[in-house]
Amino acid sequence: MPVATTGAEAPSPTPDPMTLLRSRAYLVLLLMAALIGVPVSAAAFGFLALVGEVQPLIYTDLPESLGFDGTPPWWPLPLLAVGGLLVALTIQYLPGHGGHEPTAGFKPAAAPTPIELPGVFVAALATLCFAAVLGPEAPLLALGGGLAAGAVRMVKRDPPKQMIAVLGAAGSFAAVSSLLGSPLLGAFLLMEASGLGGPMMALVLVPGLLAAGIGALIFVGLGSWTGLGTYSLALRDVPEATRPTAAEFGWALVIGVSAALVGAGIRWLAVRLKTLVERRRVPTTVVMGLVVAGLAIGYAEGTGKAATDVLYSGQTAMDPLLTHSAAYSVGALSLLVLCKGLAYCTSLSAFRGGPIFPAMFVGAAGGILFSHLPGLSLVAGFAMGIGAMSAAMLGLPLVSVLLATLLIGAQGLTVMPLVIVAVVVSYVSTARLTAPP
Repeated sequence: MPVATTGAEAPSPTPDPMTLLRSRAYLVLLLMAALIGVPVSAAAFGFLALVGEVQPLIYTDLPESLGFDGTPPWWPLPLLAVGGLLVALTIQYLPGHGGHEPTAGFKPAAAPTPIELPGVFVAALATLCFAAVLGPEAPLLALGGGLAAGAVRMVKRDPPKQMIAVLGAAGSFAAVSSLLGSPLLGAFLLMEASGLGGPMMALVLVPGLLAAGIGALIFVGLGSWTGLGTYSLALRDVPEATRPTAAEFGWALVIGVSAALVGAGIRWLAVRLKTLVERRRVPTTVVMGLVVAGLAIGYAEGTGKAATDVLYSGQTAMDPLLTHSAAYSVGALSLLVLCKGLAYCTSLSAFRGGPIFPAMFVGAAGGILFSHLPGLSLVAGFAMGIGAMSAAMLGLPLVSVLLATLLIGAQGLTVMPLVIVAVVVSYVSTARLTAPP
């Protein structure tokens, strides 16, 4: 017999995860996640391929077609000004404000609506192609989630909000399935960033893992078929790592604290520059683009190295940086950390993109710089720098450890204890340095 209630209604009981897992509706949800993973990952691959084709077109082929003997040193100035103008106009006039606000950190949000997707696409394309210092992961998450949610609405009229949320997350999983080098790493990134936990975690995570696995296969297949590669984060030749020493554990503390200080400085300056940008979006974004270009030119003229060390997200630059690290003096590495860090926080304030790859690159350069000091090997410094800087900028300690150790392959297990110490120190120090909300 039903029990009558008075006043406020009793809260509905929490559904049993195992009951949901065995239900027919959940199997249908998994099937939809698998089907969504195919077109979304193909679209993500196409976006990365487009960026990969346009970048050398405007920075290498265009100056040569105009009669220049190679790319002039001043070439980034007009291009980043144009890129800043396009991003500013997109943010100001298209729905959705160009997508994720990078100064807010890595915080996955609800999937954008169909009317917001063009703005996300254009802002990300202008940011990445014109060489602002941000990565593609945040736009890919938004585009993947938005496409998946839009597909659900096309197939099913008035779908439940939970279905849209879960399949939108699956679309985001698929979009970044191979970008970070492993579909599992992408899953951990979204899981830790979104705060998933408790008994319901598996119900949301399993469709995303399925979409990510299928997405990784699509990336590999399209990369082989087109000859363009998979656009996956990878290092080719990693030197052999030595077993951790007591001195290196001491350096882990130093690198962790240093990364927290640098990360706090980057965020502090980026937030204040963002305030200036929001007052007059279009002209100040153009100025920020010119600042990034000026930093790249100054670095190139001061060191004799390529300006591309400072430009772009740093995703493809980490491999040659490690391979040719012996060719970088202490002065060159110091200037690289300074210029890349300033270009990073300037891009955070005005452009649209993800914060992961620039943080990794700044940390990698800083770790190589520390390896010139006694008692610290190259691979350990490189890995600890990546992990500590990622923790400082992302606030995701588990993902930061995985980013640093999985990236260097078999050598990752050797240096993992050092990376864990550096990440924990950086994470705790960053929390101490960050003002409470």
